[in-house]
Amino acid sequence: MEAEGYSDRIFTEPGRRCAHQHRCVAHVYGIPTVNNNTMIIDTIDNASRYFSVHPLFRQAFGYIATTGLDTLEAGKYSIEEDQLHASLMHKKGMTEQESTAKFECHNKHIDIQLCLQGPERFGWKPRATCTRENGDYNDAKDVQLYNDRPDMFFELQAGQFAIFFPEDVHAPLIGEGQIRKLVIKVKI
Repeated sequence: MEAEGYSDRIFTEPGRRCAHQHRCVAHVYGIPTVNNNTMIIDTIDNASRYFSVHPLFRQAFGYIATTGLDTLEAGKYSIEEDQLHASLMHKKGMTEQESTAKFECHNKHIDIQLCLQGPERFGWKPRATCTRENGDYNDAKDVQLYNDRPDMFFELQAGQFAIFFPEDVHAPLIGEGQIRKLVIKVKI
């Protein structure tokens, strides 16, 4: 499934502009925001509320619902060729300092990050207020790192997810003990 016109609608559709001087997904789809930012945090039971946010979200959440995540091996999985990819991770949690050293955001993908075993703590800051890039954008990995500090931290428990848009700089995998999670990369 092709996400036709999605990035055009986000970045060039005329009308109300968000704080980052482009039309963001929240304004396109009428998602309530705090300070014009778009990160979503919810439980997997409410996933259907977000199907209309992106043409591939129904398929991404369908993968979560129909895949035996409890028995799935850690690794990378293709869901829809170049459009949707999943990575199941089982890693030892990091300190805040370790995670924020890789404070990241993406230009070409939206992350759906589902906590399977946690808790998992995240740092977050709107990209528009980040001022200290940590190196150049890596096009091959679709990642831009920042040296800024997160504005806030939040925690996900098993069965909760966060959706990070290109406007959301995030520091994942903060925690003690083992964190098991699924990250779905949704092409914009």
